[in-house]
Amino acid sequence: MDTLTLIATTTFGLEAVAARELQALGYEDVRVEDGKVRFTGTVRDIARANLWLRSADRVVVELACFETTDFDDLFERVKALPWEEWIAVDAKFPVTGKSVHSKLHHTPTCQKTVKKGIVERLRKFHNRHWFEETGPEYKVNIHMYQDTASITLDTSGPGLHKRGYRDMQGIAPIKETLAAGMLLLSFWKPGRPFIDPFCGTGTIPIEAAMIGTNTAPGLNRYFIAEDWPQLPRELWKDVREEAKDLQNRKISVPILGCDADKRAVKQAKRHVFQAGVSDIVQILHRPFEDIELEKDYGVIVTNPPYAERIGTNDEVDELYREMGRTLGHLKTWSIYVITTNQDFEKLYGQEATRRRKLYNGRLQCTYYQFVGERPPGEILDEEPAPAEESSTDVSS
Repeated sequence: MDTLTLIATTTFGLEAVAARELQALGYEDVRVEDGKVRFTGTVRDIARANLWLRSADRVVVELACFETTDFDDLFERVKALPWEEWIAVDAKFPVTGKSVHSKLHHTPTCQKTVKKGIVERLRKFHNRHWFEETGPEYKVNIHMYQDTASITLDTSGPGLHKRGYRDMQGIAPIKETLAAGMLLLSFWKPGRPFIDPFCGTGTIPIEAAMIGTNTAPGLNRYFIAEDWPQLPRELWKDVREEAKDLQNRKISVPILGCDADKRAVKQAKRHVFQAGVSDIVQILHRPFEDIELEKDYGVIVTNPPYAERIGTNDEVDELYREMGRTLGHLKTWSIYVITTNQDFEKLYGQEATRRRKLYNGRLQCTYYQFVGERPPGEILDEEPAPAEESSTDVSS
């Protein structure tokens, strides 16, 4: 158990962002795949990755990965794994699964076979025939894809988007992990003006504040692996203390969120307070057309209304035209907009510098990036990965 194969799962489109996060945390053996990023680490790295990853959905331990087209073979391979190193005699170990494009296509049978293999292994090791499953929980997952089985243990529990600060849902919420991913794909840095003119319940401004202060997004939440004897409480305490020491609460320019919906603004202010960033994030009740953009070299990252969730097609189309009239001439501002509308550039009246396919829940979206001039002397970080359907390549 000294070296583990760990996987950070992601929504499609954010794999390269999560990979860059892992590299920034010091991990070198990072491999990007569809919907996941593999890396190697120790049990301590389970805690670090859960605490620090902003754009990933969860962190799992991969115990095995092998090709199989036979249930008997699946059973024997699962039984051969050293489950006793993880699962204590009283532990819970529910099994979930999914099968895609595989001969072993019946997911319930895959789950039942894995469960049977684990029980058989533990039965022989502990020399007993019954397991109460009243202790710590180890969520086992089998993912079958094109006849390859991946057997994993979930270390996160609730998804990593659950930071602990948001307890109220808006009309069209955006996940914290997607909001963070959008920010990490932008060229915003602390010290540059930042505005989300359609902030809803405040997720994007709050995530910007957490990035700007180097606050670990999982600092104030629980992870399922905290109950495991393999990760003692002292380890978690040490990793959290390390994260607190790395915080930097100084941001010279406030982060601003605005919305025309009074109810959303009230919710956003509550979430800002619960996130502990009230001294950094300002939330204003203000319609888009009344927002003042007086300073130069600002950044807008936003999730405006789209007709699938809010408003009619005509109302949303007119809003996008107004966005273009208001923002299109701001040469020193960089504008980042996520929407399902494939005609956004036409309505906005300008071609995006970059585009990237992302998913907001089950909705396929495009992340339109209008990159403005950068401040004099600012060193620009490269984008985590080439943008899809890129138009002109403007380095600024």
